[in-house]
Amino acid sequence: MNAILSAKGLVKIYRRGSEEVRAVDGVDFETRAGEMTAIIGPSGSGKTSLLNILGCLDNPTAGTLTVGGETIFGGRRELSEGELTRIRRPNFGYIFQKFHLIPTLTVEENIALPSAFYKAPGAAEDPHETLKRLGIMQRARHLPSELSGGEMQRVAIARALINSPRILLADEPTGNLDTQRAGEIRDILRRLASGGMAVIMVTHNPDLAEAADRVIEIRDGKVR
Repeated sequence: MNAILSAKGLVKIYRRGSEEVRAVDGVDFETRAGEMTAIIGPSGSGKTSLLNILGCLDNPTAGTLTVGGETIFGGRRELSEGELTRIRRPNFGYIFQKFHLIPTLTVEENIALPSAFYKAPGAAEDPHETLKRLGIMQRARHLPSELSGGEMQRVAIARALINSPRILLADEPTGNLDTQRAGEIRDILRRLASGGMAVIMVTHNPDLAEAADRVIEIRDGKVR
C-alpha cells in the first residue's frame, strides 16, 4: 500500500538573534492508512516542529512533503495559504494538548464548528454520531468548564473527526490526563487507526507509544 503521507529531507531552521537552531534536521518520514505512529524524544527535540510541518501548519526550510500523492512543499512553486487550507481541510484532523475548546460554546457546538467552515462529502449532518462514538453524548449541551480533562480531550478528538480526515495528528494527547483517562484516549486512537485512519502522535507517554505500530525517536531535530 502506498504512503498516504511522505516526507524527504525535512529541515526547519529558526533564528534566535545570531544563533541558528535546526529544529528539524534532514528528517525522512512516511505513513500509511491504518498505521499509528508515535514520535518520541525529550522536550525541545523537534517533535512538535516536525508534526506541524507534516500537518501543513508550518513550512519547512527545505525538503519535500507529499500528501495523497500531491506535493505540498518542495515542488515547483510555493503554495498559497488558500491552497494549503484546501489541502488541510479534507486530509487532517488536529488534536492539541491544551484542547483549545471555545469556552462559550457547548460540547455539541464545539464539535460542529469545523463544519461551519467546511463540510466534507460524506461527513455527518451533525456531531451526534461522533459524540456517541466517543461516549460523551450525555455531555452534548454542557460547556467545557463543566467537563473533566478526559471528557474535554474526547470532545477535542470528536471535533478533529467531524470532517472525516484521512490523517489524525495529535500533540501530547494524554499530556494533561491521569493514568485512567490517558488509557481511554490511547484506546480511542488505537481504534481509529484500526479503522483505517493514519494516526501520528507526539507523546511522552510510554503506554501510548507502546500502542503504536511504529515508534520514531527524534533528538536534536534528527530521527534516531
